Amino acid sequence: MSRTPEGLLRHFRLRSATALVIANIIGAGIFTTTGFQAADLGHTGFIFLLWIIGGVLAFCGALCFAELGTAMPKAGGEYVYLRETFGPAAAFMSAFVSLTAGFSAPIAAACKGFARYFAALLPEADFWPEAMPISGLDAGALLIAWLLVFIHCRGVRGGIVFNDFITLFKVSGIVLIILAAFTIGKGSTANLLSTSQVYTDSSTLDLGAGFGTSLIFVGFCYSGWNAAAYVAGEMHDPQRDLPRALLIGTGIVVTLYLGLNAVYFYGASLEELSGEVEVGLIASRNLFGERGTIFVTIVICVSILASASAMTIAGARIYFAFGRDTTALGFLGRTSANSGAPTAALLLQGVVTSLIIVTGRIDEIQQYAGFTITLFGSLAVLCVIVLRFKRPDMPRPFKTWGYPVTPLLFLALAVWTMSWAMQGRRWESSLALATIVVGGILFYVFDGRKRVSPPTDS
Repeated sequence: MSRTPEGLLRHFRLRSATALVIANIIGAGIFTTTGFQAADLGHTGFIFLLWIIGGVLAFCGALCFAELGTAMPKAGGEYVYLRETFGPAAAFMSAFVSLTAGFSAPIAAACKGFARYFAALLPEADFWPEAMPISGLDAGALLIAWLLVFIHCRGVRGGIVFNDFITLFKVSGIVLIILAAFTIGKGSTANLLSTSQVYTDSSTLDLGAGFGTSLIFVGFCYSGWNAAAYVAGEMHDPQRDLPRALLIGTGIVVTLYLGLNAVYFYGASLEELSGEVEVGLIASRNLFGERGTIFVTIVICVSILASASAMTIAGARIYFAFGRDTTALGFLGRTSANSGAPTAALLLQGVVTSLIIVTGRIDEIQQYAGFTITLFGSLAVLCVIVLRFKRPDMPRPFKTWGYPVTPLLFLALAVWTMSWAMQGRRWESSLALATIVVGGILFYVFDGRKRVSPPTDS
């Protein structure tokens, strides 16, 4: 297996890159956030509209990243794009945010979601002593996080095979759940277009704030549409396969997300789901009874595990690229001679993920991560416009469809979403902005005297 000039192995083909996108996107969010949206909006029509808007946003972003990724096919994704467009300070802050909110926080949310659903599957297995400093659910989440670090440290090829397999299982399982719900499930079509007292009592301003806040949750659930861009440097033919992986993967996920939300509201009312985390379990109990719920829970657990696995792969590539640019943190830019894996980057990500697991709730983590992901995703999309002016002669094997409407639409929706999120979730949004400020301060600690010039090879 050939190595790139960066020391990474070229393991990724179209199938595995597409699986990485699907696995990265479909995680804990789709199985845990619909209840929060029901509580904020109280209208199923608005909730379905949210998921459609989120899908459009993801498609626009995927088209923009396809252009950037084929023009700069290196490991690191938006870290590389921001470095080449806005300079090292923006890239540094992007890497720091990825380490905290961009990947470690979503991995933490996925692991906590897995632990909650697994606990529901085996309630009699609750043997964790109450006197322990962390809960049994958090201990289970930590175990999953470090199991994935171990798998992906052992070898890139084995990690990809593992990710391909569990992604195939989860997509097949979700399709089966959707088909079963509407063929043998005991649901009600009246639930699909219903409202609750929340909607009736809310003002236009309240609904606007609730819609914007909920769109952050949806944006979090769609985050990962850019996953293949992070491993572009490890793909056999990134110019051909990267755009296909991004667009095919995103299209499959949008379809599955709309289907799953239809299952939730076919199986349960708005009132039953409002404010609940385990919406998949509530709907499946109504649809299939306790026996059917076991299968649904297994599919959910595997889906969340696949997402955490894919994010573990993708996130480490950012810190790897960052380490190659920063002399003081050069250890992050090394790969194992035997496995080809960026071991130090994976271990660092595991540590940060563990800290987030034991300090935050799922909804807080998702809002915190969703805001920062939206912000830096927007900056990366802005790179498409800036580079068209700044470097018009740059080779672009793939050009964004519908330019400039596509990136401008993404940016407009992202800014609107973040502005409402600042009003509806001030604490989490402020914490996200504080993280960016900390990243800027740290940049001056690791400034140009401690940095090396970015490598020019691909």
